[in-house]
Amino acid sequence: MRIALGVRYNGHAYQGWQSQLSGRTVQDKLEAALARFADRPVSTLCAGRTDAGVHALMQVVHFDTDAERTPFSWVRGTNRYLPDDIAIQWAVPVPDAFHCRASALARRYVYVLSQSPVRPSLDAGRVGWSMRRLDGDAMRAAAAMLVGQHDFSSFRASACQAKSPVKTIRRIVVTRLAEGPDEERCRWHFEFEADAFLHHMIRNIMGCLVRIGHGDESVEWMAEVLAARSRKVAAPTFSADGLYFLGPLYDAAWKLPAEATLQAGGAAYDGPP
Repeated sequence: MRIALGVRYNGHAYQGWQSQLSGRTVQDKLEAALARFADRPVSTLCAGRTDAGVHALMQVVHFDTDAERTPFSWVRGTNRYLPDDIAIQWAVPVPDAFHCRASALARRYVYVLSQSPVRPSLDAGRVGWSMRRLDGDAMRAAAAMLVGQHDFSSFRASACQAKSPVKTIRRIVVTRLAEGPDEERCRWHFEFEADAFLHHMIRNIMGCLVRIGHGDESVEWMAEVLAARSRKVAAPTFSADGLYFLGPLYDAAWKLPAEATLQAGGAAYDGPP
């Protein structure tokens, strides 16, 4: 049978999702735990590969197995063998036609950024950082230029394996959250939803948004970067620390939990794990 899993992890200690010889990836840890619980090898596929240091609030994974376990047992039994910073949230039997990557209709990320004159300490590795004040209106206006179907070559990593740089961003929401009376200190959430993303696309967009937020570039510069279709004209890739994969969204017909269902709108971002 085919099983779909919702997995949450803090990616700070790992070399990304995809299996490597070092064994220090989320996929390596998950497959090892599943194999111990199922008492046989298990090979997984994920909805979206995350880079080193990137976190996930709902990575969706599927695998095929002849091991007979209840959905609840897949969750509790496998979590017993996982490190503390990785945990399965739910397990659902799905038809063989379901594919965690190909069946996804949309994908969502959030970037969490701390604005403070002092670098993060308790949140180190879990948030990005800006020492300078950011202009929210300028960043929102620049982000609006990216909504819709575009060629995002300017925000594409050189190692990107996507067949096409053309993607459709459905929404970008920039929210400022106050952290006390000090205007210098606050937290920013940048939520992204698209049909799919290119390698480093969000982190490269974040680099440009922060530069505009600092006033180092104009709002119109974002349109110039997008039109150039060249990585050379954009800002440097921003830190991975504050990036969270909120998860993919699927058609309700697959009967996955509400947070993974497009019709339900998906779960709202509730802060870092």
